Amino acid sequence: MTEAHTHGADELCEAGQSLYARALRAGRVRADDTDETPCLVGLGLLQPEIGADPGWLRPVAPASVLHRLLRRSAERIADERRREERLETAFAPLIQLDGSHTPAAVNPTLTVLGDRERINQAITEAMADATDELLAIQPSVNPRSPEAHAVAFVRDQALLDRGGRIRTLYQHTQRHLPLVISRYEQLRGDAEARTLDEVTERLLVIDRQVAFIPASRDRNLALEVRHPSLIDYFVTVFDRLWHLATPMYPEAVQQPSLNGITPRQRAIASLLVDGHTDAVIADRLGMNIRTARVHIAKLAATLGSESRAQLGYLIAESGILRQVQVLGQEGTAE
Repeated sequence: MTEAHTHGADELCEAGQSLYARALRAGRVRADDTDETPCLVGLGLLQPEIGADPGWLRPVAPASVLHRLLRRSAERIADERRREERLETAFAPLIQLDGSHTPAAVNPTLTVLGDRERINQAITEAMADATDELLAIQPSVNPRSPEAHAVAFVRDQALLDRGGRIRTLYQHTQRHLPLVISRYEQLRGDAEARTLDEVTERLLVIDRQVAFIPASRDRNLALEVRHPSLIDYFVTVFDRLWHLATPMYPEAVQQPSLNGITPRQRAIASLLVDGHTDAVIADRLGMNIRTARVHIAKLAATLGSESRAQLGYLIAESGILRQVQVLGQEGTAE
């Protein structure tokens, strides 16, 4: 019953709305009927009739209720406006004192960018001022218009021409894409790329001063980050992933196979042991589900597995995941 009182008339529960409508049609309802909807009495939609049987409640006219609620709303708005005026009056002399001694915050530490055009504009503006480096994590390379590719290439090349450097992390599934290959065939300067089985969501860090990260799954929203602590965190994450990654450009390195099991199959094995479904594995590794199942079948054949449950056991017994950890530690030590 207490929970029923937590909403206002603008969020009237379905049961309350139904009972109120019944009261309007019948002219009254029994008081017992409101045991599950005390909000109707609390909001003044139902009330006892003076001198009548207290076991019955009569509905208050909707127009009267609406007028009363709107009046209350107007009073609250007026109170807030008076509060705003008091705050402005209180802070005006303090702002005048502060203005001559403390620099105003020109750039907020977090800014929400509301559409792709605004996101690309903000990145282009930040890259135009960059002189040192661009750190980028690209989980996938989506087909874009030639104009968009040209803009990205020009701003990246301009940074390289100014003596800056570019470090990019891709998923392994992206390393043979024509768009990725052609990019590094055309770029001139200190540009490197490496790949991992899995990377984080998209990340751009420019001159260790500003970063861009997605703020929605469809990437139509982004956060422009200028908080120093967050920038340091992003750079640390990037550096650790970079040391674990396999070089792709300028000199590609082929990941070694272990006991006939490919790097892609080892990545799948790790996700299988964690209990992920085929669909999740495909999504995490940037492939379609049919390709993921082909790799799972090949892994099962290599290990001699006849069932999904047995496959998990054989992966654990084979030691391939422990071997991957050793290789990762050696790469980090270098």
